Amino acid sequence: MKKLFVYNPSMNETPSANRTHIAFFGRRNVGKSSLVNAVTGQNLAIVSDKMGTTTDPVYKAMELLPLGPVVIIDTPGFDDRGELGELRVKKAHQVLNKTDIAVLVLDNTSHKGTSNQGFAAQREDGVIEINLCSIEEELINIFIKREIPYIIALNKYDIIGETTHLPTNRQSPFPTPLPLSAKTGYNINLLKEKIAALVQTDEPEQPLVGDLVQPHNLVVLVIPIDKAAPKGRLILPQQQVIRNILDSGAVAIAVRESELRETLASLGRKPALVITDSQVFAQVSAVVPPEIPLTSFSILFARYKGFLETSVHGAAALDNLQNGDKILICEGCTHHRQCDDIGTVKIPGMIKSYTGKEPVFYFCSGGDFPDDLSPYKLIIHCGGCMLNERETRRRRCSAEEQNIPFTNYGITIAHINGLLKRSIAMLNLRETK
Repeated sequence: MKKLFVYNPSMNETPSANRTHIAFFGRRNVGKSSLVNAVTGQNLAIVSDKMGTTTDPVYKAMELLPLGPVVIIDTPGFDDRGELGELRVKKAHQVLNKTDIAVLVLDNTSHKGTSNQGFAAQREDGVIEINLCSIEEELINIFIKREIPYIIALNKYDIIGETTHLPTNRQSPFPTPLPLSAKTGYNINLLKEKIAALVQTDEPEQPLVGDLVQPHNLVVLVIPIDKAAPKGRLILPQQQVIRNILDSGAVAIAVRESELRETLASLGRKPALVITDSQVFAQVSAVVPPEIPLTSFSILFARYKGFLETSVHGAAALDNLQNGDKILICEGCTHHRQCDDIGTVKIPGMIKSYTGKEPVFYFCSGGDFPDDLSPYKLIIHCGGCMLNERETRRRRCSAEEQNIPFTNYGITIAHINGLLKRSIAMLNLRETK
């Protein structure tokens, strides 16, 4: 029997941002959680006949063969009610921002259609007629607007029998639903195959650093070890850059800023590139000769995530800030903040010192990126190493649509230190004056 999903501990180390995100949406009690369990082959989500059992999105990293690592997401019902229900629906809406492929789950056993309840009814000739409720139509409209590939799954099909045929009305604006049963496993493998067929694999991936170096080149990485550095390991951007350098056949040399000068003197030949943590940009620039290309992990990630040019242009807004202007600083992940946290402490301090003004800073992290950006004069984002490509693009495009300057940590720090021109020189971009 061919397996389409497997669990592999080594593959499970692939960062979430590099995985295809597959999310299951629908009303309460249509069997989303049961279907997720059937697809993953695990009791990932709690299953109950009680409506609203899933209160928060549930994430599971899996391996989808032959396409590679994915994240399966179970969401709360979009028809949840009450004060808590509205918060659950808000969480489900946030999942849409990162969804690469959507599965809209319908309940085959609902026979009375209203504006808030779809139904699937069996006619005398054995044909199943399907009516979408307003919530399901709203979800499909969101999928179409955001260009999210989607599948309609007609769950609980075992209740009326697997031999019944679905209508094939080619005039329908929606794809033909796939009949299946999470309970019996009917058509679960076919659902996996349809999901796999929707994954886009033909687009070339933007390189992180591999296109900037040649085999046997020396690349020096400057990595501060301070209070913010996690004990016993490197942060994700540093890990990914090192891996990409090794994949390119180049040589990665990691060093603290305090040992940089001595290391450069002892190499015997000039490195092809120096990559630094943005927090020590000025200190590193003073040590690295001007003929050696210098950039930062954060700037490389801005290019990798597709918003380098937007961020370079957005940094110019730093020169026009006034007292009281609102600045939104965003983290793509949630972590314990240190007393000298880069986003909430260091960057605000740098901006105040650079501009001589007193702007007002607001902060968000994880999936809590606001829809309305109009109050802000500038958005400063982290490198986005924990966000997938779709969510990163959604945030950038939202800022562009609302005409709000958008930049990131590394480019902000480079601009403040007068190093932006040097740090993007080898990336074929020009600093905005």
